[in-house]
Amino acid sequence: MRKSDLVKAVATDVNQPETQVTAVVNATFNAIQDALAKGDEVALTGFGTFRISERGSREGRNPQTGERITIPSRKSPSFKPGTQLKRAVSGEE
Repeated sequence: MRKSDLVKAVATDVNQPETQVTAVVNATFNAIQDALAKGDEVALTGFGTFRISERGSREGRNPQTGERITIPSRKSPSFKPGTQLKRAVSGEE
């Protein structure tokens, strides 16, 4: 499912024009992005939690030369699904 498919599905569910739903979907994604950029966690009860994980520096190799390099630490977004989402996906709901 792409973003446009999501907008169409939500617009149909709530009986609203796609232009209005697009604005709401974009605002939702932007709010999640902004919260993560500030280091906050976004918990959507039953759906899941978005958070930032710190990945430590590690040693790697340059695939072209085989030379050892240090890969610096970085922050990475992650998602942990909630119980209701897990049940829905597994067909238990």
